[in-house]
Amino acid sequence: MTMLPPHLRLATTPLAPPGSVVAGEHFRFTILTEHLMRCEYSPSGVFEDRATQTVVNRNLPTPDFRVHSEGERVQVFTNAFHLDYSGGEFTPTNLSVQELTGGYHSVWRPGEEPDSKFADYLGLRTQLGGTARTLDAVDGACELEKGLANSLGITSLDDSHSLALTDDGWVAQRPEGNLDFYVFAHGRNYGEAVRDFYRISGPQPVLPRYALGNWWSRYHDYTQDEYQQLVERFEDERLPFSVAVVDMDWHLTDIDEKYGAGWTGYTWNTELFPDHVAFLAWLHEHGLKVSLNVHPADGIRAFEEAYPAVAEAMGIDPASELPASFDFADPRFIRAYFEHVHHPMEAEGVDFWWLDWQQGSHSRIPGLDPLWMLNHLHFLDSGRDGRRPLTFSRYAGPGSHRYPVGFSGDTVISWASLDFQPYFTATASNIGYGWWSHDIGGHMFGTKDDELATRWVQFGAFSPVNRLHSSNGIFNGKEPWRFNPVARQVMGDFLRLRHRMLPWLFTENVESSRGLYPLVRPMYWSDPDEISAYQCTNQYWFGRDLLVCPITTPVVSGTRRAAARMWLPEGSWTDLFTNLTYRGGRAVTMHRAIHQIPVLARAGAIIPMTPEDELGVQNPSRLELHVVAGADGSYTLVEDDERAQPREARTRITWSQTTGELVVHPAEGDLDVVPGVRHVTAHLHGAGDVQVINLGEVTTAAGAAGRFDGALETDNQTEQRIFDFLDEAEIAIFTKEQALQLVKRHPTPGSRYAALCELRGLEHDTLAVLRELLLAVE
Repeated sequence: MTMLPPHLRLATTPLAPPGSVVAGEHFRFTILTEHLMRCEYSPSGVFEDRATQTVVNRNLPTPDFRVHSEGERVQVFTNAFHLDYSGGEFTPTNLSVQELTGGYHSVWRPGEEPDSKFADYLGLRTQLGGTARTLDAVDGACELEKGLANSLGITSLDDSHSLALTDDGWVAQRPEGNLDFYVFAHGRNYGEAVRDFYRISGPQPVLPRYALGNWWSRYHDYTQDEYQQLVERFEDERLPFSVAVVDMDWHLTDIDEKYGAGWTGYTWNTELFPDHVAFLAWLHEHGLKVSLNVHPADGIRAFEEAYPAVAEAMGIDPASELPASFDFADPRFIRAYFEHVHHPMEAEGVDFWWLDWQQGSHSRIPGLDPLWMLNHLHFLDSGRDGRRPLTFSRYAGPGSHRYPVGFSGDTVISWASLDFQPYFTATASNIGYGWWSHDIGGHMFGTKDDELATRWVQFGAFSPVNRLHSSNGIFNGKEPWRFNPVARQVMGDFLRLRHRMLPWLFTENVESSRGLYPLVRPMYWSDPDEISAYQCTNQYWFGRDLLVCPITTPVVSGTRRAAARMWLPEGSWTDLFTNLTYRGGRAVTMHRAIHQIPVLARAGAIIPMTPEDELGVQNPSRLELHVVAGADGSYTLVEDDERAQPREARTRITWSQTTGELVVHPAEGDLDVVPGVRHVTAHLHGAGDVQVINLGEVTTAAGAAGRFDGALETDNQTEQRIFDFLDEAEIAIFTKEQALQLVKRHPTPGSRYAALCELRGLEHDTLAVLRELLLAVE
């Protein structure tokens, strides 16, 4: 008996309905959905019915399928796949699964990947990747582990080597020699493959609202006064933060060498923090949640304040000063670790932990990665009092999405590192991992580059989690005032924007958990047959209605803009920064100055935000609704009380493109969790200049309506935009004048562009910007 407390036992439903199973003495096939099956082989005839570290639910409705048996040969058919098995231990010659929409290339065999020649010919990658355990010391790209998106339409997840989860919350070895594959035959419906994965492995949890704000983190030996002065300066400069991370030096690091190194520690350094309880309370009073960095690998040693209680719980004589070694394979240590170390510190004001595990992947239980166990138990423990749980740690393999937030590691400060992170973040969705937190601005080495730092903060504002961080050094801080005036202003604007977006971000957080999809997704999820959707690698879906493409290269001299190539799905798309509308169904190269990145919203989108002077994380007292013209729209704002089992209010907002009417409907649900009355304004984008209407004080239970009386159709004001660009461009004045005259002289966008192509002295980069403006809706 492991004797783990009940809150550390994950609820699982591992048994599939009997009607979903096709089995023989040594094989078992479980048809989980029309597109997903489990294929098991057991030399002993004993199969695994328990949950595993990766798969916790197999109790799914039995789909339609048929079976044909002839001797040892077994065939299983659904509308999506054909399994053919001829007996014996699984090999590429006796077991195959064909996905029925992808042709003869779409065949899975154990131990082999599908034939990639056809995809290679089209310039597509066959295996579209998943994620990686860490970006530590990565300067640019790194190799990614396998995901569930395969451009040939079929792939598998090998769960043969994960441990079983027992009813008492512990882990156990599985039958020796068993093979256990999950085959995903979803064609190019990559999103549905990941949804099926969530169905068997559990959904992504809903993050607490505060986790969606800005996080401040720096590896630096702050004093208590210094940290408080920093927070006060953030407040003075209207730089909002919701999470204060205190890295490493909060605890004793300079210890007697007889105890080992000072990386692991749980005893506050009173020289730096003379009254840590007051410090934590002060941070809470200033609206910040607190996370402390811990490296737990060295256990609890004799110099720690908690050591006597831990030693007694472990049966160690405290006078012996023998260490209570870190051992998450020992339930006694787990209980002592939480009850005598972490829980008392949480009672003092620590809200969640940064588990910075870096010490290997082995434990006394064969096959048990201590990082996985840390993530699993810390996350469950963090929700023991009914709060919405949260932990912050490294990736530990498929299924890690159940334990957000992910710490991606210590990257090198370089344009190459920034350029990789949007792709890395989106591609992680292929294995369901949707809550990466990067060291925004980069962690170490590199060169100070104000433009690079600014672009990184812009990416952070449109990332799952925005956490500024840097290594231990006097020249490496990410405080915006350490950069030039332009960078400082833009960084501040995007940090404020992140907090203003919290009503929308929290709603998307809730809906993505319930809808079984990650917040950030690659473009090929929605357009799998478009080659450009695979090639625009730094672009991603952000929530349900936004397309984001961070700028990851420097601006070009002359145009003062940097370029980013985007794939726009069918429809109409309006950039929320520039108010420029684009026709979809094509690839477009965007050009943006230092203060903007491409953030495009589909026609009819409604983005609830807060006004510029309301930057907290609570359910807001005022709302600013950003509406995109071009189509009817509807959005339901979700707000709750932040409990694990929340009380929730939902406010539906609708927009009519025909009449220009915007309606805030009466809220439904637990209305006491939101203000009874709040001021509402609305902004219309994509129909000329941004229009604003004031709905005034709106009673939550009654709702209100308003109407835009101006133009409702697209008007990009192209000539004015071209003039503004040419006026700003650092190119020959005579060339500017000639270009503007050609634009005025020719009547159509196509003829204007053709004329500009022939203009001598007009450089390629300048022409590219003009092309974007001229042909945005053509």
